[in-house]
Amino acid sequence: MPAQQPSGALPLYLQISEMLIRDIASGRLPRGTRLPPEREMAKSLDTSVGTLRKSLAKLEKKGLLERRHGSGNYVRGSSAPEGIYALYRLELLEGGGLPTARILDVQRLPKPADLPEFGASIEGHRIRRLRFLGGKPASVEEIWLDGSYADRLDADHLSHSLYLYYRKALGLWITGFRDSVGVDAAPEWSPPEFAPAPGTPCGCVTRHSHARDGGVAEVSRNWFDSDVARYVARMR
Repeated sequence: MPAQQPSGALPLYLQISEMLIRDIASGRLPRGTRLPPEREMAKSLDTSVGTLRKSLAKLEKKGLLERRHGSGNYVRGSSAPEGIYALYRLELLEGGGLPTARILDVQRLPKPADLPEFGASIEGHRIRRLRFLGGKPASVEEIWLDGSYADRLDADHLSHSLYLYYRKALGLWITGFRDSVGVDAAPEWSPPEFAPAPGTPCGCVTRHSHARDGGVAEVSRNWFDSDVARYVARMR
């Protein structure tokens, strides 16, 4: 992991804990797995032992890790490990992968006619992003947040987890969603890093995100590269 983090990135200790949570959830780190020694693991993640221990302590508090004195750190597992990216359903083909994002464009615009009716405003905040999993370009997404939640959004302040940003900056809690998975043409605004060329059919997830009052606060479309990522939903 890079020492210098881009704007909007989670603190490094949280990135490590979120990566491990997703690896545990996907089965890449099954129950009983002994993690590498802390110094070796810290070196492989390009971080300090202190930062790594802060990450591991967070997992231990969640009941996902058992730290045995003199023996090491062992995965305890969980029926439903929850993390910041618990509602993000794309994973690497081999499982897991830390989600990150690069903002492509943020604008407040009239809602287009092809969007379903949602929210109280005739305008919405359109956010376009390139999403990465484990550093690999995995998807492009277009999010429409109802305009009633903020006058404007500053791209420099948006975090890699929009739901976390919504809670902290807007007081908006996303409490549920409905996903529809299908195939759609990659959008014309896709950046060169996204392998499916514009117009090429690829997997697409359409999401309606619900606020605490039950109303739809956000509608998004997420086009993903099926050579890199897959959509996964688990019930345990």
